[in-house]
Amino acid sequence: MKWFDLFIRYRFWISIVVLVLAVTVNITSGFWPSFILYLAGVIMLFTHFFFGPLRLIQSHLEEGNMEEAEKVLNMVWFPGLLYKPVQSVFYTLKGNIAMMKQDFDSAEKHMKKSLDLGVPMKEAEGANKLQLGMMAMQRGDMRQGETLIRAAIKAGIPDKDSLAMAYLQMCQIMAQKREFRSSKDFFKKAKATKPTNPQVVEQLKNLEKYISRMPG
Repeated sequence: MKWFDLFIRYRFWISIVVLVLAVTVNITSGFWPSFILYLAGVIMLFTHFFFGPLRLIQSHLEEGNMEEAEKVLNMVWFPGLLYKPVQSVFYTLKGNIAMMKQDFDSAEKHMKKSLDLGVPMKEAEGANKLQLGMMAMQRGDMRQGETLIRAAIKAGIPDKDSLAMAYLQMCQIMAQKREFRSSKDFFKKAKATKPTNPQVVEQLKNLEKYISRMPG
């Protein structure tokens, strides 16, 4: 529905034109002939700020075109006016793009905003918490990292590669804490997910030889 996508992209400016036309009709012909134009203009203006243009981002994400996806997000002038679930998705997407740019401070800030708002999908909550946990581990904050990764697993991670990554991270955390039995259990869980991502598969292979030498 390209016509609808075009409408969403230019909805703000269309609403302004319609409202200007409504004022013109009001002056020349009176209020009631212009009423429908006022109503249409106000509805378009309201939906522009309340729902935003996030519908436009889907095709860009599917194509992996993050530059265009970011342009769509930049079309949101006042995120605070967005409907709360839409606002949560907005900050999740901002966090994901910041992660891809390796801007971890911005990514963490956006992910936390998304979680504070209440993620509309439970699976997205798990993914957000996993990313925050991984960022905490990169900062060397193992306690916060473990808490967030456990919370991510509990919330649910539908993507098997991300779930395997979460289990592998917990495996390493438990090994560092010398809780070897738990470390082995998490390794088995990671392997059982049967990940297909080459990096995760490689990490599994590299860890396997160390796991076999662990006591317990």
